Amino acid sequence: MTGSIAYISDIGAEGLKPLFITGCSITAACFVMSLVVERWLRYRGRLVPTMRRRERILSTLAILGSVIGGAGLILLSIFDTKRHHSLHRTFLLVFILGVALSAIFTIAEFHFISRDFEEIRRLRYAYIVKGVIVAVLILLAIAFTVALYTASNAGAVLEWIIAFGFTFYLVTFIWDIRMAKGIQAGELRRERLLAVREEGQGDQVMREASVAARRVISKLLPKRPPGNATGSGGFSQIVNGNAGQERSEDDAPVGGVTFPQSTYLPPGHV
Repeated sequence: MTGSIAYISDIGAEGLKPLFITGCSITAACFVMSLVVERWLRYRGRLVPTMRRRERILSTLAILGSVIGGAGLILLSIFDTKRHHSLHRTFLLVFILGVALSAIFTIAEFHFISRDFEEIRRLRYAYIVKGVIVAVLILLAIAFTVALYTASNAGAVLEWIIAFGFTFYLVTFIWDIRMAKGIQAGELRRERLLAVREEGQGDQVMREASVAARRVISKLLPKRPPGNATGSGGFSQIVNGNAGQERSEDDAPVGGVTFPQSTYLPPGHV
């Protein structure tokens, strides 16, 4: 490259090429393994699971994109810019596209998971941070592509910034995987969370049905004359319990009639 600022590729094409290949290979492996481990932890029930096929497809596509990007990174380090200029730029493009696609699919996956678990703020923070970093990196990558042919020094600066930005993107996966700390296998399985959610919804339905039933019964009961505190047989006795029974704290007044929460059975029925 022409210019006074060295590109990473220029440094890697000289005496530091073995170190350059090693570093790129380790980075590519860490990138792919981060997504694979995260997917495995979700499958094992140690991270919040994917509740729909849509999220699982996005996760698979994200891993596939990371494999493409990682392969491009390794190949561009092998085919250096000094000896294989055209191939080096081709694999650089493969790396950028693979990482961009993987990041977009990952962010989309996190977005949909966070909608299913809105109470877990860390999920929302995770995909927002990833989204900001990726958006900035994509803009920088576009500027880098233009500068590569028009402004050599600017292109070199952008390449270094993109490299550090990509490092920060990888660090965000440490935050994601740390969410599994202290969570036993199976504790966050999809089936278990669905059962808990359905149980909670069932309890809510029963509470609403109970309130509605008390309102209907209160409309059917005759109005009690003033001063009659206990009622006399029939509906009054069933609803109010034994005559003279002391009102408990759980009794709920509805429409002027007191309904015990504990029982609606006639007196003497066990």
